[in-house]
Amino acid sequence: MLKNYFRTAWRNLARGKSFSMINISGLVVGMAGATLILLWIYNEVSYDRFHENKDRIYKVYSVTDIPGVKRNAIDVVSQPLGPGMKRTFPEVEAFTRFGDNDNFLVTVQNKSFTKIAGAFVDENFLRIFSFPLASGNINEQLNNPTGIVITERLALQLFATREAIGKTIRLDSTDNFTVTGVLKDLPTNSTLSFDYLLPWTYLKKLGWNNDDWVSNNIFTYLLLKPNTDVTAFNAKISNFTRINAGRNDLWLHFVYPLKRWHLYSEFDNGVPVGGKIDTVRIFGIIAGFILLIACINFMNLSTARSEKRAKEVGIRKVSGAGRGLLIGQFIAEAALTAFIAGGLSLLLVQLVLPAFSTLVGASLSVPYSSTGFWVCALGFVVVTSLLAGSYPAFYLSAFKPVSIFRKQFKKSQAVFSPRKVLVVLQFTFAVILIISTLIVQHQLQYAEDRDPGYSRNNLVYVNFVGEIEKNYPLIKQELLDRGIASSVTKNMLKIVSNQVRMWGFRWAGENPKDTTTTINMFSSDADLVKTAGLQLVAGRDIDIYRNITDSSAVVLNETAVKLMGFKDPIGQLVQEPYGHRTWHVVGVVKDYILASPYDKIPPVVIEGPNAWFSAMHIKFNPARGTAANLAMAERVFKKFNPAYPFEYQFADAQYARKFENEERTKTMAGLFAALAIFISCLGLFGLSAYVAESRVKEIGVRKVLGASVANIARLLSVEFVRLVLISILIASPLAWYAMSRWLSGYTYRISISWGTFFMAGLLAVVIAVATVSFQSIRAALANPVKSLRSE
Repeated sequence: MLKNYFRTAWRNLARGKSFSMINISGLVVGMAGATLILLWIYNEVSYDRFHENKDRIYKVYSVTDIPGVKRNAIDVVSQPLGPGMKRTFPEVEAFTRFGDNDNFLVTVQNKSFTKIAGAFVDENFLRIFSFPLASGNINEQLNNPTGIVITERLALQLFATREAIGKTIRLDSTDNFTVTGVLKDLPTNSTLSFDYLLPWTYLKKLGWNNDDWVSNNIFTYLLLKPNTDVTAFNAKISNFTRINAGRNDLWLHFVYPLKRWHLYSEFDNGVPVGGKIDTVRIFGIIAGFILLIACINFMNLSTARSEKRAKEVGIRKVSGAGRGLLIGQFIAEAALTAFIAGGLSLLLVQLVLPAFSTLVGASLSVPYSSTGFWVCALGFVVVTSLLAGSYPAFYLSAFKPVSIFRKQFKKSQAVFSPRKVLVVLQFTFAVILIISTLIVQHQLQYAEDRDPGYSRNNLVYVNFVGEIEKNYPLIKQELLDRGIASSVTKNMLKIVSNQVRMWGFRWAGENPKDTTTTINMFSSDADLVKTAGLQLVAGRDIDIYRNITDSSAVVLNETAVKLMGFKDPIGQLVQEPYGHRTWHVVGVVKDYILASPYDKIPPVVIEGPNAWFSAMHIKFNPARGTAANLAMAERVFKKFNPAYPFEYQFADAQYARKFENEERTKTMAGLFAALAIFISCLGLFGLSAYVAESRVKEIGVRKVLGASVANIARLLSVEFVRLVLISILIASPLAWYAMSRWLSGYTYRISISWGTFFMAGLLAVVIAVATVSFQSIRAALANPVKSLRSE
């Protein structure tokens, strides 16, 4: 029976080659598009799931708890918290801290490398996390103060071989480490990323340890014992820092499970509210849309050919075939089409997967060796077969023989028909995607056009590595004397990044509630306004070289002035949290963007020299070309920091990275909107060909009676345009609702305008008309003698 089904199905596919090509092409593109999205989704939801202890690994979070103030959750804690929790709470089986660092100069023999991602960890790290060793004994890792664990990738980079056990690596030209273990390269879907691991004891040797319970600066992970009640455990650890620090105005804590780190990383008022999961859900819906549009094509084109298949159905029924057998026949045809399309779609996926992986910023692959993949692929094709073939099967098998032979089954001119509903449905999905793509584009452009508040042109920053900080005065002077730079400043952090955030500042006439507002701290020695191109509103810049009292000076941004209620801010005093220092205001700068261009600008306090600096900003001389400035600057840095290569970053390039996620979303949405339109147009092309064919004699009569080509083309096109217009009316409110929800996640966002819907609708109509017009004009130009002679 099955063999007969598929033999007949193959004959029908071969008989209608054009119809079959359109059907298969639509399914191939639809299945390939859905498969690409599903591969990306699988990569996202599988983050960190390869760890054997994945159900017992938790990260410790800190959260503020100030009455009347929004709770602020961060994923760093103090360094003594992890060991303290292991000693105090029996639920903790093991802990590890993770302090990332990429500033070491890594030297092997006479070759040196920088910007290699490393981390300081406790000795339980590789027992908590399942990063398997390619060579080495797990029990000998991270307990040797001069031992280092590296990845295979780093071993190849340093030694040109994976066999690196016992080899020596020198860090910062001072300390030698022996390779005790080589890890297999980390999976790309890992939240933790590093190329080498150093024992925590080395961090202590460098003097970088900090036993202050108030200073949150390190990631801490716990392995909880099986069957631990996490809710009860969170209640026990909540006040742990308060108890140990002896203060009531400090951080509370909770643990957050590994399975939620990647997808649920955003918090509001201390509560997880989503994150990457929102994008995953959106593209999951898009995958469903694309596949459904392809299936609708199959349904429409199959039912459109009903007249040609009607006599076949009638003869089968008269010969005794039951409806079940006919349904089986049509489902078999859909299954054969789907299986052919499935195989071709895999080939298409394989061809475009490298480019798609680059687009989404992930290393995607088709897991051909996985049994689960083939089970899912088979299920995917079967579901597509049932989805695409069910309606044609039940529709065609329902024809009554008497109606068929009297040709009373045709309902093509009905106001409402399943075929018209399906056309409207698929174009509704396509128009929703077009509108969404346009809104994402407008939101991205809106943020890119936002004034950052500082000048990014010719602005570079260099991290303090090696001897740079020690020789900073000499480097600065030579850069200025040789005309390489117009100004130079040293700073706590990069101007394009989040600054240190604190609350508890005090000032005269303060509102107690305002003193609990989080304020961003930044620091500079001199010439920050000139170097970064900040816009001075009042007063002057900090300059400790010309004004000795500027060691206790601050510059405020406009938001900070508003928060503090200063009418005349110059000369006002601001006290640091806990009364550590008192600063006097010397200037006010216009608000500038720190981290996200989509968020409100927070209050900023720019202090004179504070506890530490980590980078210097250089404003290159605009009178000389960038390449020449870089070449000359490199010679200066090599002179005063010879062991390190000259490494720099342009502020404008760093600022552009703030838009990467939205750029990726925009490109993906645009790509799949184009696929949806393409598949929908394939269906329209096939339907318009069928309509033109079914009305060929009517067209011949009209031409004989004097109808023009334009009149006939309009006659054949107007029905499809009407359906597209209906889909635009349905899609517009749905797209408005969905994109309003999406935009609500941005503080700085566009308002959705009617022009967006007009543009999307016009684009859909133009594409539909262009698609249908080919068949309409072709039919209108046909010789009426041929069509009428065949009667």
